[in-house]
Order: sequence, then structure tokens, then C-alpha cells
Amino acid sequence: VMEFETLEGGYMAKIFVPAGAKDIAVNSPVCIMVENEEDVAAFADYPMPDGGAAAVAEPKKESAPASTPSVPASTPPPAAVPQPVSMPTIAAPPSAGRIFASPRARIMAADKGVDLSSVAGSGPGGRIRAMDISSASPSLVSTGTGSFTDIDVTNVRKVIADRLVMAKQSIPHYYLSIDLRMDELLRIRSELNSHTSVAGKTKLSVNDFVIKAAALAMKTVPEVNSSWMDSFIRQYHYVDISVAVSTDNGLITPIVKNADQKGLVAINTDVLDLAERARAKRLRPEEFQGGTFTISNLGMFGVKNFSAIINPPQSCILAVGTAEKRLVPDEDSETGFSTATVMSVTLSCDHRVVDGAVGAQWLAAFRRLIESPNSMLL
Repeated sequence: VMEFETLEGGYMAKIFVPAGAKDIAVNSPVCIMVENEEDVAAFADYPMPDGGAAAVAEPKKESAPASTPSVPASTPPPAAVPQPVSMPTIAAPPSAGRIFASPRARIMAADKGVDLSSVAGSGPGGRIRAMDISSASPSLVSTGTGSFTDIDVTNVRKVIADRLVMAKQSIPHYYLSIDLRMDELLRIRSELNSHTSVAGKTKLSVNDFVIKAAALAMKTVPEVNSSWMDSFIRQYHYVDISVAVSTDNGLITPIVKNADQKGLVAINTDVLDLAERARAKRLRPEEFQGGTFTISNLGMFGVKNFSAIINPPQSCILAVGTAEKRLVPDEDSETGFSTATVMSVTLSCDHRVVDGAVGAQWLAAFRRLIESPNSMLL
């Protein structure tokens, strides 16, 4: 049985084929619909068209032998034999390898990735119905080219997907990339981690310096610390940095509040705590909703560079790659070059809020802080 929704509105004036009827000939009329309610009475005695009457009448003639007891007394055994013979043929298909399922159940099974042979049908004779597929779990499906598993989308993943599609389709992205010299920052990081007041309590990461530098750069170029609000641009007077964290349920961005006012140790403590509670699903809504700027760091996975999607309603997101040794020009060296640790970053900007020159100014301020980390400690 296939459901069909009419394309036109109206009123049912006459029904030719009752519900549950079978073996209806193709192109046979099943009902009459009228546009106005007052026209319904005019079709109360409307006869079935000839072609349709014959088509509907035929199934009734087939059932006549079972209902006409014209010679039941003279031949009782033959009348009883067909019934037990026909019953086993209904239950036989499962053992014969054929799967009985309604058309709707077959479509649902294909869409959901459910193997019909693994579903126990609740219909007559073990027939699989749509309700059986609704309660079935996706299974490993073998095809001519391989196999696959369909995984249900969680609510969190659905929200993430919707927001990413909305951001990519509605925000005019553009991208700015630069390379940063990391040698001085790594030296100071190593020095601070070995300091007696820091050692044993925490271990500063490169990401802590990136968060601090980004927050201070936002104060230098406040236009980046803004959001597009359709009829106006909202510029924030505080700096809340969202940090992308990967969890089993998808990406979440807990917020380091007032990052520009915090020291490196405080930022490190906040990030570790937020990341741990994010993976344990213990974040409060206010700890991941909002933020004025986002940092996504894939450097620990060896990713050299990438372009991130803006996290609305923010106007920018910074994608941070890995730090690696490279040969760079060096006029003071006899060879004309030297080895340096370089990290690539890419700033994704909303062109409605941040013009190219403004984005470049922010990156310049960010570079000064990263390559001269002592300035962010003042």
C-alpha cells in the first residue's frame, strides 16, 4: 500500500473503492472529489463507471467459490482441503528465503540502512511493516562494492551541522594567512615551565600564549571584537575567547572569560578545566554559548594550516597549525639562511564586519605579541 497525498484541496463526494479493497485495476477511478461542499450531494447516487465497476467486481467473483455453499453436502472433503493447504503457503516464505515486506517498509529500510532479513515482521505471515523498520537499528549492509554502517545523528551533531551550514552559506568568509617565528616564545615557555612558582602546578602550552596574544590583539584592534546584527554592528568591550574542543559528540567551544585580563597560568587552568568538563558533558550553557572570538588549534595533530568556519555571531576565527622547523633567510648567517621554528595561522573573517585591512592589522598585532612574548607579560 502506498500513500498518495492529493495536490488539490476539496471534499470527498463519492467513494467507489472501499478501504482495504485489493486487486484494483490500474486507471480505475477510486473516488470523486469536488471543490465546493455544496456539490457533494449531487454525487450521492452517482454510479461506478463501467470499466471501474468491472475492475472492482472481479475480486469479489474470485471469493465467490468460498462463500457459495451450492454443493457443500455432496463434496465436503474438497471444500476443506484448500483451506489447510493455503495456510502453510503464507508461513512458508521466510524459510524459502523470500522476504515479505510492504513497499513503504522497503523504502524506509533502504533509507535507514536496515537489513530486512534481520527484522522480524509483525504483519500477517511474518510480513514486515513500516512500524517494524521504525524500531529497528541500522545494521551493517553488504553491497556489491563493499559495506557501510549508518550512524544515527545525535541532537548535538544536528545542531552543529545546522549552525555550520548556516554560517558557511550566510557569512561572506575571506581568509588571511601568515607565518610566525616561534623560537622566542618556545624559549620563554620552557623557562616559565621550569620556574619554581609554575613547575608542579601546571605546564604552559603554546595554545595558552596564542589565547593571550589573541585577546590582547583584540584590544588593539577592537573592530575584530564585533558581531554583525543585520541593522548595526555590535562592538564588545570585553574579550571572551572560545576555544574549540573535540568531544565524542562533536565540536564544542567553551569560553575563557575576559581572557585579556588573565595571566597565562589562569588561562591554562581555565582551558584544562573547561575541556575536561566539556568531554564529560558537564558544561553549563553560559560556559559555551556566546564568546567574541574563536581559536581552533589542530597543530597537535601535525596539521600545517587550515581554514576554519566562523562561529556565529562572532566575526572571526583563528585557525592554528603546527610549529615546524624551516629554513628562513638570515643576513647575519654566513650561509645566508638559518633554521627557525615557524607556525602558520589563518584568520577567517566576516567581510560584513571586518574589512581586509582591519584583518591584516589584527594579524600584525598578533604577530608582534607572538614573536615578542615578553610584551604580553607586561
